[in-house]
Amino acid sequence: QVQLVESGGGLVQAGGSLRLSCAASGTIFSINAMGWYRQAPGKQRELVALINSNGITNYSDSVKGRCTISRDNAKNTVYLQMNSLNPEDTAVYYCNLATRPSSWSPLKAYWGQGTQVTVTS
Repeated sequence: QVQLVESGGGLVQAGGSLRLSCAASGTIFSINAMGWYRQAPGKQRELVALINSNGITNYSDSVKGRCTISRDNAKNTVYLQMNSLNPEDTAVYYCNLATRPSSWSPLKAYWGQGTQVTVTS
């Protein structure tokens, strides 16, 4: 089993910055893709950013140029640096990763518990 612990959310004024972290623990052989998603009230969960095991990143158009996703493989941790935040970024942010407990096991996806980001105007 794998547990994900998120941190770094909070209340920030428009134009401010936040850095989210998500640390994975448990039986982990390798981690494939890691990503951040968000869900605003009344809206569907949407992709924010992805990073694969080779460090290749992908961003949604809404955050491109303002956010940077990174990972520390030694710590099984993924980060999301968010700059120039605006009220439209207000949402619960969830980390997601695909991992396997051994070399012969299939990949399984896990979700974090979510961390609230609130941006005031």
